[in-house]
Amino acid sequence: MEQAIQWVTTSDQQRLAVRTFGHPTHPVLLLVHGYPDHQEVWKEVVRELQQDYFIVTYDVRGAGASSVPKHVSDFRLERLSQDLEEVVNTIIPGRAFHLAAHDWGSIQSWESVTDPHFAGRILSFSSISGPCLDHAAYWMRNQFKQNKSRFFKQLSKSWYIVAFQLPGLAPAVWNFLNAERWGRVLDQLEGKKNLPLNQNIIKDGKYGIGLYRANFIPRLLKPRERYAICPVQAIVLKQDNFVSPELVDEMPKWVTTFRKVELNANHWAILSQPKEIARHIHEFAQPAPEALRS
Repeated sequence: MEQAIQWVTTSDQQRLAVRTFGHPTHPVLLLVHGYPDHQEVWKEVVRELQQDYFIVTYDVRGAGASSVPKHVSDFRLERLSQDLEEVVNTIIPGRAFHLAAHDWGSIQSWESVTDPHFAGRILSFSSISGPCLDHAAYWMRNQFKQNKSRFFKQLSKSWYIVAFQLPGLAPAVWNFLNAERWGRVLDQLEGKKNLPLNQNIIKDGKYGIGLYRANFIPRLLKPRERYAICPVQAIVLKQDNFVSPELVDEMPKWVTTFRKVELNANHWAILSQPKEIARHIHEFAQPAPEALRS
């Protein structure tokens, strides 16, 4: 069952739009969307999992129905981790939960997954096309020294990150898009027709740029040692145009219990292959004891 939108007011006075699905007595699964999306991007995945979980989704700050911060610094990773904590403390107070996230949702969730404060609260983490920025920085440094072809391959995929640092140009570009045009881009990337449309794409694209501006340069220049406090699964999308599958090679160095699965899909597999994404999330959240490998 889907509940009406609930509102969580953060400690810095942002309003986050939250939805829940399924029966409250079931295990909790929190889903965090990426950029330039909002929580509706999980709709088909939710449909597959709501019989087994009490699912919580929310629009991150600057996306969907949630409020838009005034300052770029309001998008920093530490603040986004606080948002996640404030959402779960309001919606599922005192309960532990499984976590799955895509793209920027995964990048920001790593901040919580590597914070000892969440030990025992986050039961598992399924990461889809969103590495920890600290881990990615170490990987890029190592590749530059040892395998420059891999380094430049990822650099070529990340051209848009440089463009997003331009103050006026990047937000203005989103004004020329609409749901249908963006939908055609996704259809071409994923090789499928008539994927769900994002009717909020202009706002989601324009304001979410703050995520890149607040975090990429500081983290890539001064990476931190961040170790996971729960089992982690990397769902690797082999055709991803934006995140090199090779980035997953860095994860086992920082994760005690790690699982890697691969899908022959592009970046938005949560739209093009929701059943497969849901299956992998479920298998990792409810594993047989021998299924996890340290």
